[in-house]
Amino acid sequence: MKYLSFCFIFFLTLVSAGSLIGYPLDGIDFTGIKRLEGIRLAQQGVIRGPKRVNGAKLPLEKIDLRLTGFGPIDIPQADPELSAGIRKILGEDAKAYSVALLDISNGSAPRFGVVNPSYKANAGSVGKLAVVLGIFQALADISPEDEQKRIDILRNTMITADEFILSDHHKVPFWNIGDNAVKYRPIKKGDIASLWTYLDWMMSASSNAAAAMVQKEMMLMNEFGSSYPPPDSVSDHFFKTRTKKELKELFAKSMQKPFVQNGLNLDAFRQGSFFTWNGKKKVAGTTSYATSKELIHYLLKLEQGLLVDTFSSREIKRLMYMTGKRIRYASSPALYSSAVYFKSGSLYKCRPEPEFKCRKYQGNVLNQLCSVAIIEHPASEPSMHYFVAVMSNVLKKNSAVAHQTLATRLHRLLENDFEKKLKKNKGNDLVKE
Repeated sequence: MKYLSFCFIFFLTLVSAGSLIGYPLDGIDFTGIKRLEGIRLAQQGVIRGPKRVNGAKLPLEKIDLRLTGFGPIDIPQADPELSAGIRKILGEDAKAYSVALLDISNGSAPRFGVVNPSYKANAGSVGKLAVVLGIFQALADISPEDEQKRIDILRNTMITADEFILSDHHKVPFWNIGDNAVKYRPIKKGDIASLWTYLDWMMSASSNAAAAMVQKEMMLMNEFGSSYPPPDSVSDHFFKTRTKKELKELFAKSMQKPFVQNGLNLDAFRQGSFFTWNGKKKVAGTTSYATSKELIHYLLKLEQGLLVDTFSSREIKRLMYMTGKRIRYASSPALYSSAVYFKSGSLYKCRPEPEFKCRKYQGNVLNQLCSVAIIEHPASEPSMHYFVAVMSNVLKKNSAVAHQTLATRLHRLLENDFEKKLKKNKGNDLVKE
């Protein structure tokens, strides 16, 4: 947890998703991400490690895009009944929530439910969805026709952690052949891993240090194009000799142009800065924000294979797949048998107040939490499929627990609707016979 104190009167804490682990566990041969093999061996009892819930055990081939065969699908007008159901679940706290839910269980006939969908706020680590889009757009720009070249860049480009990582507390997984367990620690200067591994650390463990290194590489991709990756000496010289203005403009182009290219709304979702204080110091940025509706728009384009292209969309979805400890919204017991593709971010502030103790996710000045998820239920043969984006700012309440509870209630709401439609369809079938 980042912790800033101002004379012990006011403090701000930025919290990102903790020990999440993503990407299908049989993906090591494809990606070269070493820790996947370690966690897979833990599931078999070969080495020490926790077991995963059923929804986290899908193989690589099962993680695919589910809306590529329906033609263009847009977010429909809000369904009054579904929206009312969501608002009822939120109760007296509804005014402090922004929720958007797109039920695509029926493929080309989605239902959309919303509560305060245009509310805009900093989404914390959910902004890493913008970074991963920027990387895959840059890869496609380098090699539009050759997917194997993009894979080679992801697997073989080795990144050495440098001053851009300062500072971050998030632990990431490390594993090498012969280790008896997957080990976790923060990234340190000098740590060397592939670009794909850094993407995995950014998305699954939500490491801000990894995100900063990925953002740096994204800038280099946009600068050097087909000559990427440059030697370290060339990269170092580039960042030392470019003016602050030039670096700021390149960073803005690298982060924002992919949104425009892919039909997303920059006025409703933008990651404007680096994820570490030293990254911000080296490369100036701007404000970051999101709305729940535009986050759903992102997920819809992803599922249709329209974020860059089918290859890129599929890989982003795989990087979002949860195969480890589930937290916040994703920790709902109702989702244990579901495949969950997830990103979350938190920002809270506290100040002294009689009989109030500042706790994680329970700020009394600001208590923002953003959760974004694709749910496929059950994971093996999904009959329910929906997207949800939740942004909340309920003061003094544990927002992580609140999002977990909300996840259960939203899932039950959709389950009930699904069962009613199933019974109705069965009844119609009997009449037709």
